[in-house]
Amino acid sequence: MPIRAVRHFRWRLAPTLVTVLLVALGLSLAHWQQGRAGQKLALQAKLVAGSRTAPLPLGPAPLTAAAVETLLYRRVALRGQFVPAWPVYLDNRPYAGRAGLYVLMPFRLDGSNMHVLVERGWLPRNPLQRDLVPPYGTPAGTVTIEGLVKHEAGHVLQLGRAAPLVPAALVQNVTVAELAAASGLALQPLVLEQQTPAGYPAAGQPADPLTRDWPAPSLGADRNSGYAFQWYALTLMVILFYVYTGYRRADD
Repeated sequence: MPIRAVRHFRWRLAPTLVTVLLVALGLSLAHWQQGRAGQKLALQAKLVAGSRTAPLPLGPAPLTAAAVETLLYRRVALRGQFVPAWPVYLDNRPYAGRAGLYVLMPFRLDGSNMHVLVERGWLPRNPLQRDLVPPYGTPAGTVTIEGLVKHEAGHVLQLGRAAPLVPAALVQNVTVAELAAASGLALQPLVLEQQTPAGYPAAGQPADPLTRDWPAPSLGADRNSGYAFQWYALTLMVILFYVYTGYRRADD
């Protein structure tokens, strides 16, 4: 009766060290991706909770970066006047399969020279004349608006250098700091995503054409969880490969 060859594990220093390093790296990256997913899920929960709370009045006192973090995705209320002389339009913002733009406008807080940059809503693009912005109304006088606090108005891919920022500029991206520098207006370091129509339209005015069905922020928690799973799988493959190649027949 033939004797069956016995396999045994052959330990070697170099492959073992390489395997330990790869396993440590894979687990470290997997844990990091899991942590990122947890942070984004917590931020998502904060967004949902903040959108359901009663609006918090926002005054003209300058806000620090830490104060803005506490307000992020919170529902706040502003009282003051729009500054229609300084609209800015963000191009390449599609909605429901249609090309369009976002209307941004400074809002001066009542009784002060402090402003908040407000993302007022979405308008469709004119397919025949892309630089023609459809008409929309701006409430006159003192109004109260509500919305969610964000860091910025979003970012899209931009090719080439942006044109100088001027009133009614049609741009791909803009930051609060850039608009403050170009306009000379004092701006809080945040953007308000407007949710309410601010009492518009008034008597005799047409309906508000601005769409405020804002897309939910794409936080990407699922993507980070997927990356973590991939790193765990790769780490397991490294271990299995090390074990498989470590076994040799007794007569090798």
